[in-house]
Amino acid sequence: MSEASIPTIRIEPPQPGRAFALYARRLDGFDERLQATLALLRQAAQTHAGRIVQASSLGAEDMVITDLIARHGLPVAVALIDTGRLHNETHDLRQRAEVHWDLRFEVWRPDPEAVRAFEAEHGPHAMYRSQALRHACCGLRKVEPLRRMLAGRTAWITGLRREQSDARAAVEKVALDEAGRAKYSPLADWRWADVWHYLQTHGVPYHPLHDAFMPSIGCAPCTRPIAVGEDLRAGRWWWERDALRECGLHLSGAAALPSNPPMARSQP
Repeated sequence: MSEASIPTIRIEPPQPGRAFALYARRLDGFDERLQATLALLRQAAQTHAGRIVQASSLGAEDMVITDLIARHGLPVAVALIDTGRLHNETHDLRQRAEVHWDLRFEVWRPDPEAVRAFEAEHGPHAMYRSQALRHACCGLRKVEPLRRMLAGRTAWITGLRREQSDARAAVEKVALDEAGRAKYSPLADWRWADVWHYLQTHGVPYHPLHDAFMPSIGCAPCTRPIAVGEDLRAGRWWWERDALRECGLHLSGAAALPSNPPMARSQP
């Protein structure tokens, strides 16, 4: 793939607090949504004690959930998939978050040999060449570590919201993945303004690139700032025309695993 065909991603310097100014609003029904979310998290933690994990990307929604877990002392593990292509700001935020909440994130990484073999065959920018190669890259860097993260666990928690995209418009607060594992999306009915109102009023750290017009943040090569009027996830895999584009973590079958294989965790 020629260098000329690799997209140039221009990110302006973040302006601290811009995201609050743009997004944070107290909407009608916020208190009720917050209490319902906390009740669901308490129920999930009790039902799946010791076998539940929050799969965090350190995005705004995930920071709300982690704050609720930490603030209320819920026995839920918190985990991050380090794909090897995350922004430096994402790594910095994890360190700040661990200090803020006095907790340690589990960090799950892809198989380095599989990644090396993939890049040797297809190059480091294969994701731009075809959707099939992009899916393969996501499979190696995200889906496979997620499967190991969920091994031996009976439930997981996500930051999915119905408002995020058409592909997520039907997200349920509680569902079963194809392995029969409970999948909780406690913010499913939250609005973007709710998320930022919570972060602002509870002093929760957040990703600095949210202050650079990046509401959805994934791997560095696959995330760009959005323009006014674009969908909140328009900056993800923007070169693809499929309106339902996803990485595979939340597609049907993405977490189809036996419920109790032995645990295996990558080291931080």
